Amino acid sequence: IIIIHLFDYRLLLKWNYPLYTVIVVLLLTALFIGGSVAGTQRWINFGIFRLQPSEPAKLMLVISLASYYYRKDTGRGFTFKDMLVPIGLTGILFLLVVKQPDLGTALMFIGIFMSMILFVKLRWSTVGIIFGLGSAIIPIGWMFFLKPYQRQRIETFLNPESDPANSGYHILQSKIAVGSGLKFGKGYLKGTQGHLHFLPERHTDFAFSVWAEEWGFAGSLFFLAVYFFMILWGMNVCLASRDKFGVLLAFGIVSLIFWQAIINLLMVMGFLPVVGIPLPLFSYGGSSLMTTLIGIGLLMNIRMRRNQVSKFEPREFMNISDIG
Repeated sequence: IIIIHLFDYRLLLKWNYPLYTVIVVLLLTALFIGGSVAGTQRWINFGIFRLQPSEPAKLMLVISLASYYYRKDTGRGFTFKDMLVPIGLTGILFLLVVKQPDLGTALMFIGIFMSMILFVKLRWSTVGIIFGLGSAIIPIGWMFFLKPYQRQRIETFLNPESDPANSGYHILQSKIAVGSGLKFGKGYLKGTQGHLHFLPERHTDFAFSVWAEEWGFAGSLFFLAVYFFMILWGMNVCLASRDKFGVLLAFGIVSLIFWQAIINLLMVMGFLPVVGIPLPLFSYGGSSLMTTLIGIGLLMNIRMRRNQVSKFEPREFMNISDIG
């Protein structure tokens, strides 16, 4: 976080596409020569540490989209033609991560894309085309792109009790852990589901289930309050910035943290299918932790420079009445 403070975040306007290219190269490296765990090609082994490129790719998409929207915003509203670049930037990362396969992380790119268009002006025709294409792609993706185990996860989510010993095991054990915590929990390290190994992935995807079992409803409320105030602080940074790029970047980072937290929490409570989305700052994983800390560092960077306006003012960003 301290290192992120040392440079002006607006330099990312110049660095974003080279950095995006680096991320694409890392994803290709992970896909073709990366380490395989549980049948997925997600990690690059650097000896002393392993990198999961799909984690920093989420933040890189936020930076790239914020940079593009800032540079191209004329105030007249983005046409569908204008949106082809953001769709392409999102689609490349989506396809590379789906190929690993990691559907949960890939869907995060869609979530980032959809969230960030809330802060840019789209023409109604553009909105209609985007949602129309999205509606058409969903059934095609279900039939041709989802692997059998991914479809099974969604079907299990609808009825986990149908196969409690296999496909429904994770979510049922998670719900048992969360529910057995009652008001104040069983106490630190006294949970049975996690420490007796009934609950799989208890240190990564289902870390909150262990917390809820040990600290109960009261501890869970405290946990949720921490995330609530973190999101609230991030939105305050976003709204306080005078720089358009800072606003877009801050909102994208807040959206990334929010969606990861809400998807993970709803997943462990059985309200969403099981997907490999880590809980920010809580789930075990160096790549996820590094990405979240960089994001928080950028938010602090934006807050520190909230009264400054970017020196980069492209012609496209000027008011139409000022041209000519």
